[in-house]
Amino acid sequence: MLAAYAKSASADDPLSALSVGELDDPEIPEGWATIEVRAASLNHHDIWALRGVGLPAERLPMTLGTDAAGIGPDGEEVIVHGLINDPAWRGRETEDPRRTLFSELHPGTLAEKVAVPVENLVPKPPELSFEEASCLPTAWLTAYSMLFFRAAVEPGQLVLVQGAAGGVASAAIALGSAAGLRVWATGRSEAKRLFASKLGAEATFEPGGRLPERVDAVIDTVGADTWGHSLRSLRPGGRLIVAGSTTGAEPPAEITRLFFKELAVIGSSMGTKQELIQLCRLLEATGVRPVVDRTVPLSSARDGFAALLGGEVMGKVVVVPH
Repeated sequence: MLAAYAKSASADDPLSALSVGELDDPEIPEGWATIEVRAASLNHHDIWALRGVGLPAERLPMTLGTDAAGIGPDGEEVIVHGLINDPAWRGRETEDPRRTLFSELHPGTLAEKVAVPVENLVPKPPELSFEEASCLPTAWLTAYSMLFFRAAVEPGQLVLVQGAAGGVASAAIALGSAAGLRVWATGRSEAKRLFASKLGAEATFEPGGRLPERVDAVIDTVGADTWGHSLRSLRPGGRLIVAGSTTGAEPPAEITRLFFKELAVIGSSMGTKQELIQLCRLLEATGVRPVVDRTVPLSSARDGFAALLGGEVMGKVVVVPH
């Protein structure tokens, strides 16, 4: 089968570690099923894998990709929940210390076929295209969980989203606006700020810009570059929800600000299968849909990776097998 995979690792030149070519069909463990992939979306997790983060040499070559929508073993249209739990785990899926994502221990979704635990399959709403559905399991599910589980924001509250054009950020803007939140966003360019406005942001600002008032919660996947601004933007008792560090993972702590204003910094990683089901219901009810920046064939997956790596993307990059 055709697949996009990490053949090696390169911290400085991740695209040099990417290969697109023929691999054997995935093995099917007991309790798993083969999914015919109709669409898969790219995430920064794939870039980190090509850099060698969380993917040691002994696991190479490794098919990349954590997200997919496709056809299940009985012909049903499904979305793949990308988080794989230890079979013995009984708590919240995201808190399992042995959890993994596709493309870490098990081959990922950027292929014509992927092996998936049957329990990871979620029915795809017929209203969503395969391309739209493939955007949900990482970026959109992460945004949903950040807003409504970790931040626990309610209609009318004010949320700042850092980095408007990214996959998680754009999802948070669209979902928050649809749920009755007041959403502000930052963006590095006028085009990205306009993009945020079209998604439903009430107001947009340049990175680090002074805000008219402080916010109830901040959604931040950027990391070091926005950390200080995120903390300064919070009202006393506010919550900073962190789910990424694309600009670096070593921000200044600003401990005094944290305790003096009683701020909460809360980590967030993916979301549960039940939250994915709830996300699908929200999209069905509101008509909100993921924005697909571009669709590329699997044979040209390198072009999609290059766009993501270059920061050219507004929304999601989707890869289709043919």
